[in-house]
Amino acid sequence: MKNKKSRRGFLLDSIKGLGAAALGSQLFKTEARAENKESRSLASVVIAQPKIRFVIHGGAGTINRKDMSAEREKEYHAALTEALMTGYGVLKKGGPSLDAVEAAIRFMEDSPLFNAGKGAVFTSAGTNELDSSIMEGKMLKAGAVASLKHIKNPISLARMVMERSKHVMMVGEGAEAFAKEQGVELVPQSYFYVESRWKALQREKAEEEKNKTPQDKKQEKDHGDPIDHKYGTVGAVALDQDGNLAAGTSTGGISNKKWGRVGDSPIIGAGTYANNRTCGISATGDGEYFIRSVVAHDLSALMEYKGLSVKAAADAVIEKVVKLGGNGGLIALDKDGNIAQSFSTSGMYRARVGSDGQPVIEIYKD
Repeated sequence: MKNKKSRRGFLLDSIKGLGAAALGSQLFKTEARAENKESRSLASVVIAQPKIRFVIHGGAGTINRKDMSAEREKEYHAALTEALMTGYGVLKKGGPSLDAVEAAIRFMEDSPLFNAGKGAVFTSAGTNELDSSIMEGKMLKAGAVASLKHIKNPISLARMVMERSKHVMMVGEGAEAFAKEQGVELVPQSYFYVESRWKALQREKAEEEKNKTPQDKKQEKDHGDPIDHKYGTVGAVALDQDGNLAAGTSTGGISNKKWGRVGDSPIIGAGTYANNRTCGISATGDGEYFIRSVVAHDLSALMEYKGLSVKAAADAVIEKVVKLGGNGGLIALDKDGNIAQSFSTSGMYRARVGSDGQPVIEIYKD
């Protein structure tokens, strides 16, 4: 009996050992599966990283196909393409969204085709006054400048205000004094002279002398030369490989404006806004209405608090502007890479890089 009990005990111990070994093996397999699952999860995270996206605009207004010559349309198409690919090229090389936005806007500021920088319209006093702003979506840092008269690239000075000062906005002589401190070369007012812009000012002044009713003036302006850029502004929004959004806007304002007038372009939350939780926005239009509607921030808030898509939010805020009596448009890019281009005018110079990496250039609404 004793031997049988001993053998039985040995067998039980052996079975327990096998059970422990099997359990250990099972645990190992479970852990291995967990590790593999985690590895797959990490891999999916890498794959799911946001794809770079880029979108720009060159202003909105009464831009009709029938009024645009083939040659002029070709010029705008080429300029928009180069500006777009300049910024997108920064993103493709792994550069940050801020660099892409600044690079594209600098290109448009240097072109006489757009109402920003070189192509700025004239004030009623016959001067050029420039406004600009830039914002990044990670820390919500922003910089803005307004009423500049001697700065070739306002967007770059706006970025300097953001990165090299404790302020958000600087204006006029103070902003230009800051520019000198930063080593920025000032240019004479003559640098901004563009014949078509000067003629536009003279036409508007002549209209004022005729004492026309406000409605008559509005109808003539609405059917004016498309290169007058009734709502001329340039802007860009970028999403980089790290998922950071940035937006920027630059303008020469509106032709025949009163000295010292400032529109929405340099106003954070009105003409420019960026937030990694939602989207980046750059607007163009009747600045006074965009300021009153706080368009850019309102768009972001509609996404964050109401869960609207970037397209639905963009359409909603433009509709608000129209109801107040204003007009214009905007570009927006959300944190997932979705692009919205919403405007109430007959056209808006705009360009984007599609999901296939190819440029898409558009001018008219139809």
